[in-house]
This record gives sequence, C-alpha cells and structure tokens, in this order.
Amino acid sequence: MDYQILKIEVSEHIAVVTISRPSALNALNSDFFKEFNHFLDDLNSREDVRVLIITGEGKSFVAGADIAEMSGMNSRQSLEFSQSGQQALNRLAALPFPVIAAVNGFALGGGCELAMACDFRIASKTAKFGQPEMTLGLIPGYAGTQRLSRLTNIGMALWLILTGETISAEDALRIGLVQKLTDPEILMEETMKMARKIASNGSHAVRVARNVICKGSYMDFREACKFEAEEFSKLFDKPVTHEGMKAFLEKRKPNW
Repeated sequence: MDYQILKIEVSEHIAVVTISRPSALNALNSDFFKEFNHFLDDLNSREDVRVLIITGEGKSFVAGADIAEMSGMNSRQSLEFSQSGQQALNRLAALPFPVIAAVNGFALGGGCELAMACDFRIASKTAKFGQPEMTLGLIPGYAGTQRLSRLTNIGMALWLILTGETISAEDALRIGLVQKLTDPEILMEETMKMARKIASNGSHAVRVARNVICKGSYMDFREACKFEAEEFSKLFDKPVTHEGMKAFLEKRKPNW
C-alpha cells in the first residue's frame, strides 16, 4: 500500500510511525484508519520489530478525530466510525511487543485516545492532553471513557471528560497519564533511547512480561499471581532464558 498519511521507518528492531497530516493537525479520519490497519497487518507478519514508536509531524501528535468528516454523519455512520476506531486502537493495544507514544504536541480527543492505547507515553514538556468532545456535544468514541479511567482514576476521567479541559504535560505526568517528560528538541532522542533499552533485552521475556501485566490487570489478584507464576516457569523451557542467566554469571552481554 502506498501510504499518504503514515511515514514508517524500521531500524535496530524499532519501528517508528509518524502521522503526517499537518494541514489538519494530524486529525484521524477514515483514510488514516485504512492505512493504519494495513500497517498493523504488515507488522504482525514481521519478526524484526521489537518495539513500536508512534509520533506526529509538526506541532501536533494528533489533534483529534476529523470533525469535518464527522459533521455529516448520521447515527449509523457514526457508530461505524466509532467502532472502526475502537477496533484499530484495540489492535494496536493487542500487539505482542511494547508500543510507545512520543507525544510531540496536541494529543486531544482521538489523539489522546491513540496515545492511551499505547503502553506508555513520553511527552514533550509543551504537549497538551485532553478529551474535549463534550464541548461539541459529544463523548469520546475510541474507548477514551474506558482507558482514561483505567490509566488514571474515575474521578480524573470524569473531570477531564465532563469539563472538556485541556491539561499541560506536567499535569498529565502528575495524574499518571504520561510516564516521562522531555524538552521538545530531544523527545525522539529520549524515546529512541528507551526503545533501544527495551529492544536490547530478551524479546520473548519482554513480550511475556507485557502480556502478564496487561492481562493480569483485569484479573483477581490471586488469579493474576497464578498466571504470572505459570508464565515465569514457561520461560525456563526457552534457550534464550538460560543464555541470559549464563551471560550474567559469565559477566558478559547475552547473545539473544
């Protein structure tokens, strides 16, 4: 597929996707989701990617869903628009390896929802976050009501969504929506540094840890602990696990 909105680079086992629709502040529309789903299809067949980074071009990460496209929709069309967005972001969240959002600017509405579908978020100190749909007489439609309440808490989700308020990167860090802040000019440098650190670890263990954390968060504590022990033990059937421990004992880097 010839991508018009997505710019994709892969190196050092790290894929970087840049959303490039700067004239619309990278707003999400149907064409974006077509390209994004195609990209996810391709990504699932690749063995060389261990970490995915998503960022935006220009002064915006993603400023929201495309209001111009939404304004002419009826209830049936808007249901399909919401469901297609949820499906794509759920596919992103279900990838077997870590996904990092490098939030370079506005992450509003659908942009905030896209960032929340990633495993964690590194943001420029000048970034802005919010779910302003309420100011349009709408609610979030790409699972924002659910992810925001789970990443922060119900009170924070109610406050941000019911007021439609936009918050600073510092406030996003304070409430747990963002995990790290950087100066704008070194955002991608710092994100790549973190991605390389993850990619340098045993890729199978990284995938297992991510799966246990994400699935376990929806389980009863005892059930989740049992799940962790089972997945921990399965790693001992993998040669790479023994290589990691052997390398530690021999005081050398593991040969993954």
